[in-house]
Amino acid sequence: MNLKTYITLIVLLIIILSCGDDDNDIVEIPEADRTEQQVIDNDSLVSFFQSHYVDESLLTNNSIISFNDIEINTLPEDGELPDPNQNTLLIDLVETLTTTYFDVEYEYYILKINQGGSDNSPNFSDKVRVSYEGSLMDDTIFDSSITPVDFDLTSTIAGWGRVLPEFNNAENFDINSDGTVTYNNPGIGIMFLPSGLGYYSAAAGSVPVYSNLIFKFKVFQSEVNDHDFDNVPSNLEDINGDYDLTNDNSDDDTFADFVDSDDDNDGTLTIDEDLEPDSDLTVDRDGDGDPTNDIGDGDPTNDDTDGDGIPNYLDPDDTASRDD
Repeated sequence: MNLKTYITLIVLLIIILSCGDDDNDIVEIPEADRTEQQVIDNDSLVSFFQSHYVDESLLTNNSIISFNDIEINTLPEDGELPDPNQNTLLIDLVETLTTTYFDVEYEYYILKINQGGSDNSPNFSDKVRVSYEGSLMDDTIFDSSITPVDFDLTSTIAGWGRVLPEFNNAENFDINSDGTVTYNNPGIGIMFLPSGLGYYSAAAGSVPVYSNLIFKFKVFQSEVNDHDFDNVPSNLEDINGDYDLTNDNSDDDTFADFVDSDDDNDGTLTIDEDLEPDSDLTVDRDGDGDPTNDIGDGDPTNDDTDGDGIPNYLDPDDTASRDD
């Protein structure tokens, strides 16, 4: 048998093996109806709250608590709450919030351990610095970061962008002698998310499809995102207020407003439709070395030349530019 014949036989054998019965073992599951799945998920969450409790001392503005100390306990088999003077069922503590996502009304829940000492809270589209621990309802931890990490909330599951604005950032921070940072009085809480505000029908690592998610988290800092650098914060580009930046497209071009530098497609960049008098004489907006001669106050949303109630940057009839 020559080499060419040998190689041909090997290739044929691989093809035959690859066409075996393995394909019959692949089961494709149709995606569940979101409305029906939300009912199932919510029932599971409520049942969880009725069968689990926490030590209520957690809720006394404990700003230095660790995730290990935030214990969610299961009721004993007799169903009696141990030491009711100290412990409380989650069903009596969690806050119920609602949101519409994919045209479905979702209920999700938060437990506030510490509000956070800053006057500022993240927007749903901001960049945030957090630490967190994510688990399933059976206590399986699937992800965590005790060390602070940065996230763009537009790149996370939907629940995060809805929950974190309910908390404040840390009051301040200290830089330690070893270069580490200590954040003082951060926002601390637990979020309980139905699968529809999580990974839903997509398995993610050790997270099965249609899994409700529990996240313990701390909110340290946030930074307002302006994804297209047009001086309109991304959260303000959510024109229809549905927490989804991808479906706001004022000029019906190929780019959503939050990544479109000319939102009304009138040929004048959004940043150049900022005409209001400059109110901050310390910032050199036009980069000419003289901060006192700038046009615009750094906010294109408050300029409406024709007075029709539509800001210039969303109004194709208004093409006035600070460069005129």
